[in-house]
Amino acid sequence: MSFPKEFFWGGATAANQFEGGWNEDGKGDSVCDHMTGGTVDKHRYFTNEIKSDTHYPSHEAIDFYHRYKEDIALFAEMGFRMFRMSINWTRIFPNGDDEVPNQKGIDFYRSVFEECKKYGIEPLVTISHYELPYNLMKKYDGWLNRKCIDFYIRYCNTLFTEYKDLVKYWLTFNEINCLTMSIGDILSGGFKCEDGPAQVMGLPDTKEQVAKRYQALHHQFIASAKAVKLGHEINPEFKIGCMIAGGCIYPYSCNPDDVLLAQKEMRMNYFCGDVQVRGEYPHFTKRMFEDLDISILEEEGDRDILKSGKVDFYSLSYYMSTCSTVDENTLKTSGNVVMGVKNPYLKSSDWGWQIDPKGLRYLLNELYGRYQIPIMVVENGLGAIDKVESDGSIHDSYRIDYLRDHINQMKEAINDGVELVGFTPWGCIDLVSISTGEMKKRYGFIYVDKDNEGKGTLNRLRKDSFYWYKKVISSNGEELD
Repeated sequence: MSFPKEFFWGGATAANQFEGGWNEDGKGDSVCDHMTGGTVDKHRYFTNEIKSDTHYPSHEAIDFYHRYKEDIALFAEMGFRMFRMSINWTRIFPNGDDEVPNQKGIDFYRSVFEECKKYGIEPLVTISHYELPYNLMKKYDGWLNRKCIDFYIRYCNTLFTEYKDLVKYWLTFNEINCLTMSIGDILSGGFKCEDGPAQVMGLPDTKEQVAKRYQALHHQFIASAKAVKLGHEINPEFKIGCMIAGGCIYPYSCNPDDVLLAQKEMRMNYFCGDVQVRGEYPHFTKRMFEDLDISILEEEGDRDILKSGKVDFYSLSYYMSTCSTVDENTLKTSGNVVMGVKNPYLKSSDWGWQIDPKGLRYLLNELYGRYQIPIMVVENGLGAIDKVESDGSIHDSYRIDYLRDHINQMKEAINDGVELVGFTPWGCIDLVSISTGEMKKRYGFIYVDKDNEGKGTLNRLRKDSFYWYKKVISSNGEELD
């Protein structure tokens, strides 16, 4: 068996990491617009006041705002069938609670979608991808306030109505399960906070702070379900999905305690998925909340809302796997929003993320067996330091190897019976790292001339992986050498 004939090959981005134009044409500032670049202590910092002498990577990013025609043409040259992007909420509603949308923002995204359609590229649009309006943080304490549901639905109504003939595929929230972790306090939850290092921002993991996260997450569940129902009413042809930060967790040993711990931690893939796909909290929630000593405030009718707003497909990011053990002395490793025990059988990237293509096959089988709905892998890739040769070429065989191995395992998952319908590797064009604010941590098939301090021409260069991925797409995943 091979990839389905109509398989969506493409690439993925996020507005705050590549769009730029942060204060142009009526756009307001988002939470990410208040995050600095990485500093000598390797942390990004959050500042409530935007300072003129400080580098904020999202302000220019890689300037897709002014170069979108050039970039989409490059995606088309590779043969993209799908382009995953996000809409910057503050370009449509500058403050988040505005009554009337910003027409220039609406016009910009219409132009982007029309440019995609010109090349036969299907947009996959993430409605909320770490781009919460800063005003909603400052005035309402972000998603901790149930009023954000109404603001989000007003935003969705505008998007669904304006683009109902241009966009068919939507994702409600990016990596929604990140809100269960401390890193989600700013990016996902938009909680009020003081100036400081963004990686450790938010209060410590006290019972009160954990309760805040799950309360805010409940509000996002309700918002997502309402958005799905609204979208289907506006255009029954819409396909609206969830997006989960996927991870594969193995027991470090055959110690039953390690096995039980790995099972518990694998629930990071299932907790949010169960609510959004099945329309109800999973069976293990009661015990989980009891162990955390928290409770969630629900309003009458919330359970019905969740049931009426189940998603059409499941999408996920996948970068690495980890191991779990009760032995506290075992070496740890970090990765995309997770930390676990280092697996001695795997190699690691320059940033310590363990490379495990077979873990993707394993996870896809687990997810499809649980949900039985179409799946897309909408983020996957290798962050690495790329060198530009004197002739302008970039030889990134390491990226090709990484993607080849993962594509082969996706093919195996399809042979296993998984209904996999799309693959949009992360950072198809170099962009700002969300975790570190760096540019040197590159994922793209297209090199962008810009450094960590924001200096560079912004010129685009094709890497070796650009031509390789073009061949992969034209052969529908058959030619991988």
